[in-house]
Amino acid sequence: MTDTILIVDDDPMQLQMLSILIRRKLSLDSIKCDNGHEALKLLSKDTQRTIKLVILDLNMPHISGLDVLKEITKTHSLLPVIMLTGSSDIQDAVTALKCGAFDFISKPYEAERMALTVKNALKLSLLSSEVKRLKSTAEGAFTFDRMIGVESGLKSVINIGRKAAASDIPVLIHGETGTGKEVMARALHGESPRADEPFIAVNCGAIPAQLVESTLFGHEKGAFTGATEQALGKFREAQGGTIFLDEVGELPLEAQVKLLRTLQQNEVEPVGAGKPVPINVRVISATHKNLQNEVQNGTFREDLFFRLNVLGIDLPPLRQRTQDIPALVEHFIARICDIDDRPSPTISPSAMSYLKQQPWDGNVRQLENSLRKILVLCDNDPIEDTDIKNVLHGGSASPASSAPQSANQNATHNSAYSIFTDEGEIKPLAQIEAEVMDLALSMTDNNTTQAAKMLGMAKSTFYRKNAK
Repeated sequence: MTDTILIVDDDPMQLQMLSILIRRKLSLDSIKCDNGHEALKLLSKDTQRTIKLVILDLNMPHISGLDVLKEITKTHSLLPVIMLTGSSDIQDAVTALKCGAFDFISKPYEAERMALTVKNALKLSLLSSEVKRLKSTAEGAFTFDRMIGVESGLKSVINIGRKAAASDIPVLIHGETGTGKEVMARALHGESPRADEPFIAVNCGAIPAQLVESTLFGHEKGAFTGATEQALGKFREAQGGTIFLDEVGELPLEAQVKLLRTLQQNEVEPVGAGKPVPINVRVISATHKNLQNEVQNGTFREDLFFRLNVLGIDLPPLRQRTQDIPALVEHFIARICDIDDRPSPTISPSAMSYLKQQPWDGNVRQLENSLRKILVLCDNDPIEDTDIKNVLHGGSASPASSAPQSANQNATHNSAYSIFTDEGEIKPLAQIEAEVMDLALSMTDNNTTQAAKMLGMAKSTFYRKNAK
């Protein structure tokens, strides 16, 4: 992404001179614009944030440079602006600086002075962006710039997301499990005007059907058995901010009706309350289902679908953005090793190539869980493709270093049991127990006594659990 300087001046000669100066002295690109209205349009379309500086003439027809400056400070507060003028009135300079200009230069100017001022302004822009990033990280905010794939696999999606973030329209994010729907929702919130307000995430598929209304909209004390105190509900907890309804397609039809009313009236009615409560909340929802098919099947309300899907964002699966895998691998390894307080190993080119060739049906989440498993079981540095194959498909990082085994044990070990599903998720405990018991039986030729002994279980306990 090339840094660009926007030059705004109604004098064609000044535009040409400044453009040449910037190219020759600083080796930077520039965009020339002869009026303020066009300049503001260009900035509004610059979703990739390629414009790093504006050089703006003070006296222009239709809209003055001062008015353009005021608008820029509102919409692009970190973008430095250098004001130019042929006037010698010092009050003009004072006014421009008060309105947020980085510097004020009178015409005619010296080329060296202009080049130095531009350099300093660009340094300020870079520093301001880094301060904002660090501040958002410290405060738990999340922006599109922190998403891996911002300039590659997710580029087109993020372009849409940045435009959506600036407004309050409902957004429906669609994507397979593990593609990062909540990450996208947090970025939408983090770059929105509501960024300083709460972000409340709700997994609609994890709420028991009888508690959906209370969880989302709240309840009054004594509204039902067990309601020993008042509960605000997720919508009121998100007041002023954003509520993220993950897996919204899992909501029962009765709850869909009440959610629709909430979206239409901007109010919630807590269970047991006598009147509705107004709310000011932005709604972002997500699903791995095709809601249009759910509408046709009668399991999702069509009117609610249109309310939620004002703007749809489709997140591509990892197999369609393999160019992002190296950056994701680097990120996850650094994060996992930082948590475990251990040095980060390197990944050999052959190992990285192998990771890029995998289907990753569980997407980014599966990749992260697989890397966690590799880092636990593999001690090699760099990690080679054979290490990854052994860990992911053979259950061992270094088969050659294992102790000698019997032929039967070795045959079983080569297809060793994994606690992870094909999607990279940890299996439920009951499933792990059942599968390990089956494995023990296969290793003992279905001898229950030996299998129970191998697992350290009483024979009666083994019989009981195996019968379920």
